[in-house]
Amino acid sequence: MSFKNIPQPIRNALIITALVSVIAGGLVGGVSGALLAGYANDNLWSYVSNSLGIDSGSSGSGQNSSDNSSKIVVEDSATTQVVEQSSKAVVSIIITQDLSDYYNQTGPGSPFDNFFFFGTPFYSPPQSGKQEVGGGSGFIITTDGMIVTNRHVVERENAEYTVVLNDGTQYTAKVLARDDMNDIAILKIDADNLPILDFGDSDQIKIGQTVIAIGNSLGQFQNTVTKGVVSGINRRIVAGDSSGMSEEIEEAIQTDAAINPGNSGGPLLDLFGKVIGVNTAVSQEGQLIGFAIPINSVKSVIESVREYGRIVRPFLGVRYILLNEEIAKANDIIDIDYGALIVRGETRMDLAVVPGSPADKAGLVENDIILEVNGEKVTQENNLAKLLAKYKPNEIVRLKIYHKGEEKEVEALLSEKK
Repeated sequence: MSFKNIPQPIRNALIITALVSVIAGGLVGGVSGALLAGYANDNLWSYVSNSLGIDSGSSGSGQNSSDNSSKIVVEDSATTQVVEQSSKAVVSIIITQDLSDYYNQTGPGSPFDNFFFFGTPFYSPPQSGKQEVGGGSGFIITTDGMIVTNRHVVERENAEYTVVLNDGTQYTAKVLARDDMNDIAILKIDADNLPILDFGDSDQIKIGQTVIAIGNSLGQFQNTVTKGVVSGINRRIVAGDSSGMSEEIEEAIQTDAAINPGNSGGPLLDLFGKVIGVNTAVSQEGQLIGFAIPINSVKSVIESVREYGRIVRPFLGVRYILLNEEIAKANDIIDIDYGALIVRGETRMDLAVVPGSPADKAGLVENDIILEVNGEKVTQENNLAKLLAKYKPNEIVRLKIYHKGEEKEVEALLSEKK
């Protein structure tokens, strides 16, 4: 039968069916394309909706409920895909130690204490003999077995560390480097052809965007998945570890994705499966308040270990505070409300400029203000340490400084921080 012989009502129905099939095919293709394209800086739903010609900005009572359903389907599909692909590169880290050494090293707590699960309760009497005493998380970054975790997970020099892959395979791990400044450590296992995680750009994350945390929750639930949003960025927190030591973590990512003891060292992922942070702390004074170290501040550590086998950082040799409008007014500084003001510490030993340092050789003195590093302004968001971290020892940086009422430029040859 030819098409012209089909009655008009049936012909119209066939045309409508064909159009629906084309639209449905476009939806599937558009969603799949968005999920696979990897445009990490775009909002996933906005990209999909723009590709399909759907108004992603509609809201309120007039919004079509089918649009909301589509968004849920897209996000759920992205989440399950990320988890399926990323979990293979997330590992559990088991800590084994002689119990007598373990109890001797345990100290007072803090609001951020007990980052990772301790299998042996603190009230047990001292014992001897090796036993599993804790667990943490990590993720693989090279196919030959380089792994990122937290420094506090592998802080014990006389402990043994075992890495457990997603399929249950176990490897003895060697600690290549511990970074006290960033609470990051790099491990190595002897393996090949391992799955890895790719890095995102933590400078581009937005408050409210969806994130996924994967880790060895409570030290016993391997590859537990939690989901939430970025609750805050550039948080400055003081975190303590199990030995009573504390450190300041700058520019932390705050999230409400549940980060339980044992999640330390695991990845915080975006909806494209990119690592944007390393889960590191959870507040025990509140609910759903977790923190992650931005991955951009970890990249230089990883590259340093790859190149030198250790963490190598540039050193300028100044003690400083970041200027803002309030501090500038308090110090009678006119027309400048940004930069790093070189100051001495609270004791006579805390010099403003380290003698013989690159800063000293460049002529920097107390009360100078470092305004720029190679043309980049020193601000609260772009602090001096962050800017200097982009460079290596033996590199020359051009500094714009404010010295005794005048701006001038000097050059400093960076050295290695010891």
